Amino acid sequence: MWLRFVRSVVTSTVRQYYSTSSEVVKSSVKMPQRVIRVLNVAEKNDAAKSISSIMSAGHCNRKEGFSRFNKIYEFQHTIQNQPCNMMMTSVSGHLLNHQFSQFIHRKWTSCRPLDLFDAPVEKFCPENFVDIKRTLEREAALAQWLIIWTDCDREGENIGFEIIQVCSAVQPNLRILRARFSEITHGAITRAINNLVEPDVRQTLAVDARSELDLRIGAAFTRFQTMRLRRVFPQVLEEQVISYGSCQFPTLGFVVERYKQVQQFLPETFYKIKVSHEKDDCKADFIWKRQRLFDHTACLVLYEICMENPRATVVQVTNKDKSKWRPLPLETVELEKQGSRKLRMTAKETMRLAEQLYQKG
Repeated sequence: MWLRFVRSVVTSTVRQYYSTSSEVVKSSVKMPQRVIRVLNVAEKNDAAKSISSIMSAGHCNRKEGFSRFNKIYEFQHTIQNQPCNMMMTSVSGHLLNHQFSQFIHRKWTSCRPLDLFDAPVEKFCPENFVDIKRTLEREAALAQWLIIWTDCDREGENIGFEIIQVCSAVQPNLRILRARFSEITHGAITRAINNLVEPDVRQTLAVDARSELDLRIGAAFTRFQTMRLRRVFPQVLEEQVISYGSCQFPTLGFVVERYKQVQQFLPETFYKIKVSHEKDDCKADFIWKRQRLFDHTACLVLYEICMENPRATVVQVTNKDKSKWRPLPLETVELEKQGSRKLRMTAKETMRLAEQLYQKG
């Protein structure tokens, strides 16, 4: 009996020792922090590439997605003291478009144009963007966070919610954040990643409302006027579509107004006297106060008077400072007009260069 008592005491002491040792080991070893997989989505591939390069200090790995135009950039980063495995990819503008939900409303002759104002609509992914959608779905299924890096305007916010809709369908538990920036520079991207916010649903609802109105009004009036004018002018408009759009009519007005100005312009010959003086490799051009005359005889008389006595006397010299102020910002349409008029550039080239300047800050 004494032996059994000693054995039980020794066994209890050993168990207590190993339990205490295990607690000491656990308390002295710090468990590594879990790495979060973050899906980042920009509005265009160029933006995704530039942002990844800045955040990774030029050390990101590129891999292919389903779309050959939208790459995936992988790098490590820390967000809110949380180590993250960052996956940066992009879309190509709007990922989803509105369409009428029921097939009967998509056919021209199956319903009245008036019915389109009450027909249900839905969002769908066009065929040319399906590969981008597949890339987002694959990456979102493996991610815990989603960060939107689209432009900080209404359209950019709406594109961001289209991305959220696609990604949330395959991963409902995503934590969704929004990066706000005005330029793609190191300082702006650093501030954006350190001050992530919630997406603004009010801006995307405004864009959805405008897009739905464009669909309903454009489809209804296009069908109405096309079918009406085909009956009036069957030989001329039999195979043509007379489209209607909220932006088309103002633009058409500008084109017609300019066309009328060109047609009504009557060129008229004018005459002017040009005076210049050169001395010691320096040339000075004098401006005639009257600028020009439309009477050749009168201008010729003045010219002959100057030639009879070509010596002139400078009676007054006026100097004044002239400041060249920074040009004011231009709207998109005005920017395209000025680029075409002064630089002989196409609208596409003008917008491409403007986007490059924007990304460079």
